[in-house]
Amino acid sequence: MRDAFAVSLWTYYEPVGSEIAPADYADVFMRHHAALRQIDLDAPHVTDRVAGALREVDDGERSPELSDRDRAFLSDTLGGLSAAISSDRAGDQLLHGEPHPGNLLNTRRGPLFVDLATCCRGPVEFDLAHAPEDVGKHYPGADQDLIHRCRAVNWAMFSAWRWRRDDQMPDRDHWRVEGLNRVRAALDRCGMG
Repeated sequence: MRDAFAVSLWTYYEPVGSEIAPADYADVFMRHHAALRQIDLDAPHVTDRVAGALREVDDGERSPELSDRDRAFLSDTLGGLSAAISSDRAGDQLLHGEPHPGNLLNTRRGPLFVDLATCCRGPVEFDLAHAPEDVGKHYPGADQDLIHRCRAVNWAMFSAWRWRRDDQMPDRDHWRVEGLNRVRAALDRCGMG
């Protein structure tokens, strides 16, 4: 503590410009998940995050521009997929929460995940669903169908946030439409479209 502020020190890792291959992305996931299994941290379940998105969708005052049809679509998607994701919690563990490519640095020491502010508990497939599609194929034991369902719920949550009245994401109007399109495409991929 310094002057009532919490101070933390971080190591700087200079990024290198090369793209991370799917097998390398999966490898860093496996190492990251193994390390997270060693941490005893009280974190919300993935379904708690889904419930937060569902509250935004179901409250017309919070998302007044969302059409009734799209509201029902997102509500059904979030509710149905949340139940599917939480049906078997035996394999749940601490997760990164949002390990998309923007939260993975390629460094001289290899790929490193950053931005752990969204840690949560759930199946590893939830994390894998944030990565490019080919990554999950290189993760031993991953349930490919669950990855597809998690990808659909991720896009549904993303869409829910874009329809919030106070959302300030740049190019929000584009992402409102694109987010709904990506939910539909993800549902088609898992045979739920």
